[in-house]
Amino acid sequence: MPRFYFNILSEAGSLDDWEGTELADLDAARIEAVRDARALMSSAVLLGYDIASRSVEIRNETGDILLVLPFSEAVKRVG
Repeated sequence: MPRFYFNILSEAGSLDDWEGTELADLDAARIEAVRDARALMSSAVLLGYDIASRSVEIRNETGDILLVLPFSEAVKRVG
């Protein structure tokens, strides 16, 4: 199973995932990135912060960027 790395990107820099996660494919990695973004945003909102401008960068084992998911795409806009 391939290993995917989920780096968190912000204006201040990046928080790199050195461990990675084994997942079936890029679709499964995207689902994981959405879950991670939602969890991080939820925690931030409870503390009074808006981190919707951040992104999750998904890389493969060789370091290639496969997908960049803006946190804002992890939530549905209502209204």
